[in-house]
Amino acid sequence: QVQLVESGGGLVQAGGSLRLSCAASDNTFSTYNIGWFRQAPGKVREFVAAITASGVSTAYVDSVKGRLTISRDNAKNTVYLQMSSLKAEDTAVYYCAADRQGLLGRLRLGIADYWGQGTQVTVSS
Repeated sequence: QVQLVESGGGLVQAGGSLRLSCAASDNTFSTYNIGWFRQAPGKVREFVAAITASGVSTAYVDSVKGRLTISRDNAKNTVYLQMSSLKAEDTAVYYCAADRQGLLGRLRLGIADYWGQGTQVTVSS
């Protein structure tokens, strides 16, 4: 079983930046596609971004394109979400998830094999 641990969340002013990390305890991490999701208070969890196991392909929800960048370092068993030009509407708990099947289709639908516990991101306006 892959354990995922998110970190890097916090309080930031609108227009600021944060980098979230998703670290795994398992050396099979490099065989998993990884996605980032978020859930704001009173809202359903939504897909934010994803990256294939190799790191070659990425996908983003339209609302974050140009502001958030997903990347990975398989040598460190870590995926990153660089967040810039943050807005109040980016406030949410951010989760990472791992999926081994296919490319990014399942992650886009919110389907994954393993989930982390989440990290809070709060953007003050």
